[in-house]
Order: sequence, then structure tokens, then C-alpha cells
Amino acid sequence: MTPAERVRAAFDHVRRVDFLPPDQRGFAREDRAVPIGHGQTNSQPTTVLNMLDLLEAVPGHHVLDLGCGSGWTTALLGHIVGPTGSVHGLEIVPELAAWGRENLAAYDMAWADIVLANPGRLGLPEQAPFDRILVSAEAGAVPQRLVAQLAVDGVMVIPVAGRMCLVRRTAEGQSVEHHGFYSFVPLVEPDSD
Repeated sequence: MTPAERVRAAFDHVRRVDFLPPDQRGFAREDRAVPIGHGQTNSQPTTVLNMLDLLEAVPGHHVLDLGCGSGWTTALLGHIVGPTGSVHGLEIVPELAAWGRENLAAYDMAWADIVLANPGRLGLPEQAPFDRILVSAEAGAVPQRLVAQLAVDGVMVIPVAGRMCLVRRTAEGQSVEHHGFYSFVPLVEPDSD
């Protein structure tokens, strides 16, 4: 199965409706961002599909899902990497982190979890290196603290200054490709780690 086929299989298995507030579930099949509270949204399905296609996660990958909100992307990634991999969802809003954990629990993926982000630290350096990092919040520039958490040949997909970026860490540094224009909530970056 190709990475793109794995993404589509995950979309078939993990229902978006299970990750929306009750009053928003009627919008689950619409291709638009849906509010989930606390000024956050469940991203447009096409956007999530495009990001996961760029990420090219496969079974066995160790993945960080930064800004996981309701847990939908964490569950999608959990389905993709399977029990030989791991996914750590990271959310800075305590109420969303708790709700995301509840939503994820319904999918019984022991290899996927959601933790509350430490507001003074970007990412999960203690769990690094990651094969893949998905960021669902917009940075002003490529955060080097996250690049440092990638394994060599690891990939990060992140919106930066309105553009979707695919960042690949190499032995020599990094390469960045741009893939379209997107709008996201801003990434909360600490001044220092």
C-alpha cells in the first residue's frame, strides 16, 4: 500500500464526526474548518488530506502531531503508523487536550496518545527524534527547535507565513519545499526552551 493509499484508508476508518462537538457534528461531511471551541478549529478535510499526503507517514514511524486539537489528526496518524509505530499528539489548550484524549480512546490505539503541551517548550524533545512531525498551526518561520527534533531524513509538514512547507532534515541541514497557500491559527512559540 502506498503512503497515499494509507491516508485514504485512515480517512475511511477514522470518522471526523467523532472528533467534533455535538453541536457541530452536522458539518462533519462539509469540506471546511469547523469550530471546536477555545478559538480553535477542526481543519478542513482537504487540508488534512493534503498535509498527510505530504507527510508520507508509514507503519512503524515515530510521529509528533503538534496542535492536535480534538485528536482527529492523531487518530488518523495512529491508523497510518499502526501498532509498530507511535504518535504523540500535543495540544496547548488543556480542555482540548483532555477532550482529544477521550475522542482518541474510542479508537483503542495504545500506540497513540495526546499530552498537554508545556507552554515554555516547543515540541517534545524528550521523545525525539521523530520520523515525521505534523504541525497544525502557522509559524512565522520554520521553527529550528522542531527541525532539531526530526531524525535525519525525517519530514515535517508545517504552515509557515501562509504557505504549506515540507521540511526535510538532511545530514547537511534541511531542505524546504512550498506546497500552496493555507490559513491556520498561529503557532504558540516560547521565547526559549
